[in-house]
Amino acid sequence: MKADFKNVATERLKKMLKAGHEVENCQRVLTKVGENIVADLLKGSGTFFQMNHYPEGDVYDHDTHGQYYYHAHRDGEHGHFHLFLRPKGMPKGVKPLVGDDFKKPKAKNDALSHLIAISMDAFGAPQSLFTTNRWVTAEYWYDCEDVIKMLDHFEIDHASPSWPANRWVGAMVQLYYPQICDLLRTRDHVIEDWKNEHPDVNVFEDRHLEITSELECNVHYQIAEIEEELKRRT
Repeated sequence: MKADFKNVATERLKKMLKAGHEVENCQRVLTKVGENIVADLLKGSGTFFQMNHYPEGDVYDHDTHGQYYYHAHRDGEHGHFHLFLRPKGMPKGVKPLVGDDFKKPKAKNDALSHLIAISMDAFGAPQSLFTTNRWVTAEYWYDCEDVIKMLDHFEIDHASPSWPANRWVGAMVQLYYPQICDLLRTRDHVIEDWKNEHPDVNVFEDRHLEITSELECNVHYQIAEIEEELKRRT
C-alpha cells in the first residue's frame, strides 16, 4: 500500500529522511563485514534462546532513559525489538492512566511505556512494526497521544553493546514516525473495542489479546516515498 504523507509537515518529512539514511548507513557498515543489526547485537551472547532478553539486562541509556531489548517467541520472524521510554526521559505532564488494577510503581522511573516493537526477518532486516497489550511487556499504560509525545525523546546515545543497533532503533522510530502514531492510535481503539466486547475481563491482562496493531515495513520503500513527497513539494 502506498504511504500517504500529504498531511505530514515538511520538517517532519526531512527528519524522517535523515533517519532513513541513518538506518541505511547502520545496515550498510554491517553488511560490508557480513553482519546485520541483529547479528551484531547478539554477538558474544552464546546460544539464542526464545523468550530470553538480549542483551541480558536490556540496553538502557541513563541520560535519555530510552531502553530496548531483543527476543523471539512469534512464528514468521527471527525475533523482534521492544522499545521503551522511562519516566525520567518523558516530556513533562505525561502520566500513566490509573485504572482499577493500577499499582503504584516502587520507584518513579519504573513506570515505563512501550513505544513500538520491530519485527525482524531471518536476514536481520525489519519486516513489520507492531504494538502490544499491556501484559505482554509489563509496561504501565499511557494514552496513545502521550506515547506519541514520547517518540521524539527516544534515543540510545552510547556504543554498548552495539553502536549500529543503538543508532538503528532510534532512527527507525523517526523514519516511521507517522505510521507509529497511527499504530498507537489503532492500539487504543482496539483496546476500547475489546473492553466493550468483553466487559467481564480485564482487557489489559487478557491473554487472548496480544498484538493490538501491526504494519509491514520496508526501509527502502519508505525512503523512496518520503523522497517522492518532498520532491512534489519543491
